[in-house]
Amino acid sequence: MRILAAALSVLAAVALIPDPAVAADAKKSVPYYASISASRARMRTGPARTYPASWLYQRQDLPIKVVAIFKEWRKVADPDGTEGWMQANLLSGTRTAIVHGAGPVELREKPAASGKLLWRAAPGVVGRLSQCGNGWCRFDVKGQAGFVAIGGLWGVEAGETLP
Repeated sequence: MRILAAALSVLAAVALIPDPAVAADAKKSVPYYASISASRARMRTGPARTYPASWLYQRQDLPIKVVAIFKEWRKVADPDGTEGWMQANLLSGTRTAIVHGAGPVELREKPAASGKLLWRAAPGVVGRLSQCGNGWCRFDVKGQAGFVAIGGLWGVEAGETLP
């Protein structure tokens, strides 16, 4: 019995230690983009596990937009506009985007329409973002990278800059 009580007190102490990533995330101003870090993430109808799940995402790195914060919960919007609540620990600050629109986007060698065409990415393809500026972002899809005009992506705003 004494061992059980000691184990429970250790678990309670661990539960009270705040996650620094969640605390830093809570200080961001909304809206902002993030991505799903878990291979399976439930969206819920409210900010607690007692609310029913409305969606199960099974696509790690899918970009989402955080539109509200409540404690360790984030109200998010997915690329289709569906909104709901996810626990902050299922999300990452890693910036990703998804190709949207009717046709593929062109990944170019440099951030200009005159840059050499390297790849094409079909609608629905998810990649990681970096080096955004002047309407272009470096878009990396599992090692196949190039610069994409941001008009063909969901997960980045016009005029946004990223290192």
